[in-house]
Amino acid sequence: MRAVDTNVLVRLITRDDVTQVAVAEAFVANGAWVPHLAIAEATWVLASVYDRGADVVATAVEMLLSHEHLTVQDAEVVAAALARFRQYPKVGFSDCLLVEVARKAGHTPLGTFDRDLGQIDGAQGL
Repeated sequence: MRAVDTNVLVRLITRDDVTQVAVAEAFVANGAWVPHLAIAEATWVLASVYDRGADVVATAVEMLLSHEHLTVQDAEVVAAALARFRQYPKVGFSDCLLVEVARKAGHTPLGTFDRDLGQIDGAQGL
């Protein structure tokens, strides 16, 4: 199965370039794998470059998880990170994903100097 990078995901989510959206849709039409890193980067782009709020970012991740042609790496981990992010939007999706990846690997707590992240289950403020 082919894979996609961040900018393909951003085109599929934002739909802000008609030509690139068509190319992205054609590329994923037969299925594509989405790595964690591409999702984490895409959420950063949405929040930082497109100035989208947590609700829009969460909806975008949900769309990727339910997309008929995309296979998300460890979809259950991404879904758990999404649920955590919806509870704690100040933490950021990427940090929620870090905790859930560590949890799946059996390597919690995740040590952090981030005060907000350190408050959630599975993380430990240092």
